Amino acid sequence: MARYHLQTPFSEEAIRQLRVGDIVHFDGTLFGIRDLTQIYMFDQHHEPPVSLKGMPCIHTAPSLKKVDGKWVPICVGTTTSYRMERFTPPLIENYGVRAIIGKGGLYEQSLEAMKKCGAVYLAIVGGAASLETQQIVEVEQVYWEHLHPEALYQFRVKDFGPLTVAMDSHGNNLYSEVKAKVMARLPKIYQKLGVA
Repeated sequence: MARYHLQTPFSEEAIRQLRVGDIVHFDGTLFGIRDLTQIYMFDQHHEPPVSLKGMPCIHTAPSLKKVDGKWVPICVGTTTSYRMERFTPPLIENYGVRAIIGKGGLYEQSLEAMKKCGAVYLAIVGGAASLETQQIVEVEQVYWEHLHPEALYQFRVKDFGPLTVAMDSHGNNLYSEVKAKVMARLPKIYQKLGVA
């Protein structure tokens, strides 16, 4: 396990050095997206109004408020990723996103896109919204405001993390590894419990 402190936008080289289990912090731009954001992009055919190339995207529907015309973060938590699986390959392949941040992981098609293009899935600890929110220096822009709280958010962050590399650009998947270990132990557990 290695530790990295990165700066956005992420280069392919920087992302391909990451391996499952590594810990990442980063500074710079972070985009917030969720289901409706991506439905608007991919199903309703709206091009993003800003470049996502080399950037990380976090699965979130943040609580923000406007103060004197400027958005201020109240609580920026992370949501479960797997229901957004169908959007992730095109997000990586078409728009150059280098990192997806969320909870629970993604599936095989996303992992294939990560291998092909040089991207990763970074897992954040559930319930860490308070810490995440403190690491947001500024809400720089809210695009597609009519979709709020599932608009496209541009945050500026400092020392964002810790994030665990859970899926890497080499085809490794922490979730699959953990599941395999659990399945291997089940017969012995069943035997101890006297379950056939």
